Amino acid sequence: MNSIYNYTRECLEDFFKEIGESKFRALQVFDWLYIKRVKSFDEMTNLKKDLTKYLKKTFSMEKLKLVKKQSDVDVKKYLFELFDGNKIEAVLMHHDYGNSLCVSTQVGCNMGCRFCESGRLKKLRNLSAFELVLQVLAVEEDIKDRVSHVVLMGIGEPFDNYDNVMKFINIINDPKGINIGIRHITVSTCGIVPKIKKFIGEKTGVNLAISLHAPTDEIRNKIMPINKVYKIEDIISAVKDYIKATNRRVTFEYILLKDINDTDECARKLANLLKGINCYVNLIPYNETSHIEYKTSPKVTINRFYDILKESNINVTIRREFGSKVSAACGQLRSEQIDLKGTIK
Repeated sequence: MNSIYNYTRECLEDFFKEIGESKFRALQVFDWLYIKRVKSFDEMTNLKKDLTKYLKKTFSMEKLKLVKKQSDVDVKKYLFELFDGNKIEAVLMHHDYGNSLCVSTQVGCNMGCRFCESGRLKKLRNLSAFELVLQVLAVEEDIKDRVSHVVLMGIGEPFDNYDNVMKFINIINDPKGINIGIRHITVSTCGIVPKIKKFIGEKTGVNLAISLHAPTDEIRNKIMPINKVYKIEDIISAVKDYIKATNRRVTFEYILLKDINDTDECARKLANLLKGINCYVNLIPYNETSHIEYKTSPKVTINRFYDILKESNINVTIRREFGSKVSAACGQLRSEQIDLKGTIK
């Protein structure tokens, strides 16, 4: 599908130039798509009729199909059907600073993190940039409000879909488009080191988050197969290069699994690992699912882990729980309506 939403403004400028039109047409089209939010090319009234006809033959403006919406306190979870029949989910979180949308980047995921529901469905394909853009537009249309923050932390590994993710960031950050501030966009990766290094060269200003979840290779190997390819030492080295090049703070995400990675010893090893790095740790209480055996750490254990990091001068927070009642919390995305082949039950 040649979706108009798959094009950055620069790509549209090149397109119009190739067909003998002024590149200013790209700005006009972006205005109709992302400011006025029209639903058809016929509504783009400042374009010539012949051009409108040509655009209708060349591009699609089709939107995602909303299959189901579920709500919890300050959370909405959306199940979307893609144009090939596959399904993905997105989660909207209402914060005091705005509306944050967690988008999916793939149908399924090949990273295989043992604690993650999303990874039970193996990757069927990458999402195109327009399929990420349409998640944002669909949610904004539903809530009749702006999405102010985007986190690429839904189904899939963003850096395993690198090119489409970077194009998506370009489109939603464009001041003539959706205009989401670059510091309000966060990309999360489980640690694909070559892509972290490539990301350094992009100089985007986007926030980087690392799904670490263990202080040692021994523990991480058991819960995150990617660690057998890229060790913790490799990830930390790449993160230090990123910080040196960008002067930006990095987030380390750490899901606490009962009796696996939540001990005092783990906390001390994590503090030692991150000592001197411009970062903060986001501790995430585990969200249990019916298909995975891991259990949530007790609150007293979580608080103890937090205290050890704090005493070691590590910036740390405990993530507020969002959406567990509708299986929208971290690690729970893969709707019960989606079977392990990606189709609706």
